[in-house]
Amino acid sequence: MNRRSMKRSSIRHSALATLFATSTICASLAAGAIRTSVTNYRDNQQGTPYQDYKGTPYQDTRYQGGAQKIPGRVECAYYDLGGEGVAYHDSDAKNHGSGELNPADGTYLNQFRMDEGVDISYTKFHDQIDNNPFNLVQPPENQLYVGWTEPGEWFNSTVQVARADVYAADLLYTSNRGGTISLDVNGKDASGPLTIVSTFNAADPVAWRQWHHWNVMRNIVRLRLSAGKNVLTIHILTEGNMNLAYFDFKKTR
Repeated sequence: MNRRSMKRSSIRHSALATLFATSTICASLAAGAIRTSVTNYRDNQQGTPYQDYKGTPYQDTRYQGGAQKIPGRVECAYYDLGGEGVAYHDSDAKNHGSGELNPADGTYLNQFRMDEGVDISYTKFHDQIDNNPFNLVQPPENQLYVGWTEPGEWFNSTVQVARADVYAADLLYTSNRGGTISLDVNGKDASGPLTIVSTFNAADPVAWRQWHHWNVMRNIVRLRLSAGKNVLTIHILTEGNMNLAYFDFKKTR
């Protein structure tokens, strides 16, 4: 091979090496961008990265228990303080339960968290609303619940776990069309999609009461939780139109 051929060969090898290096860098950057995109998406879904979480356990003049206890009942309506994008995400800023369906008359239940976007109501035992014959279980009277749920909504609940263990939870709920929810623990998906069984019953002659057929899903989720404070995020994934009252957590062994 003459000197000119050697030079052309060297240039070709150099160009190929540069192209390979550039492609590798671009691929690495693209992979990093994808990972960052996924991470940011998860963070946005949860409101904020959990190392910077600014939400705090709910309390008011009646409930001053701090972080909800596990084992025990985690009341959905006692989701964290912190507001939209921090403690919860709702599809609109209006509370369609407290202060709207339930008149702003100065009473505790009718105005519960009235100025927040999460829609809240409570079980009523008059006119066979929540004590109707189509219930699968009888709920407690005046039980607060999160309702008017839509896909993409979520709320956080800070809990205090007695000891590291695996816990199973029952869910008190209604659902007029089924759907799915999921639970995160400290910002990470811990359950995958959980199927909610519809409580629709065509035999009920009162159309609006399809939102008031109460049921309990036993052992709907199992979570491995560390001792101390943990943040649970409840996501509405599909369908919506569920009323979520509480998760009752118990040790599995």
